[in-house]
Amino acid sequence: MSEFVRLETRDGIGTIRLDRPPMNALNTQVQEELRAAATAAAADPQVRAVIVYGGEKVFAAGADIKEMADMSYVDMSERAAELSGALGAFARIGKPVVAAITGYALGGGCELALACDWRVVAEDAKLGQPEIKLGVIPGAGGTQRLARLVGPARAKDLVMTGRMVDAQEALRIGLVDRVVPSAEVYAAAVELVTPFLTGPAQALRAAKLAVDGGLEMDLASGLAWESQLFAGLFATDDRREGMAAFVEKRRPDFTGR
Repeated sequence: MSEFVRLETRDGIGTIRLDRPPMNALNTQVQEELRAAATAAAADPQVRAVIVYGGEKVFAAGADIKEMADMSYVDMSERAAELSGALGAFARIGKPVVAAITGYALGGGCELALACDWRVVAEDAKLGQPEIKLGVIPGAGGTQRLARLVGPARAKDLVMTGRMVDAQEALRIGLVDRVVPSAEVYAAAVELVTPFLTGPAQALRAAKLAVDGGLEMDLASGLAWESQLFAGLFATDDRREGMAAFVEKRRPDFTGR
């Protein structure tokens, strides 16, 4: 049983809930519990979409600095890849994933949010990568996913100054996708993923693979990757159902197969 992270499944939505008061700091135990929850959500056919949620007060205010303070280079050289891999497990979930952010999403908390497909944030939320103020840089995707999301110049600004951005600036620069009142964050995340719950699961997975994988390739390779994924969907039941429903002018009944 996980102590600080749990996966709760209801009506096709898997909610991965962080619960390590007061700030959901990401120590080694939380790191591994997050990895396990992401792996479980990815494997469960009853989970059609995922919400990552830190609760009503805070998403996650970064790594556990007290745990890291006395680590040597050798210690961290062993842990860094594990931390990056644990948060990267969220990017590898082949289903729609949204971070529902209240309070702070800083450091590792921001990196966790960056590994999701979308970010819904409270009006009073603060996001940032303040690691530079500790004499280090983000080490679990912050320099890479952030640059791909908001562009290199803005990513350098946030990483090199360590400043926090409020919800409206985060929306303006493309760091987040929706801003809502704090009390409505989780409900807004549910609303965002609800259309996907009855959608063609294999096509949704392929769409995510095409976009994310294509970002790592040159254009020609990306187009070839897209073509391969597109052709593969012709082996699915949902493709047959979707096209039959279109021809018959009715609503498709997708099964996820």
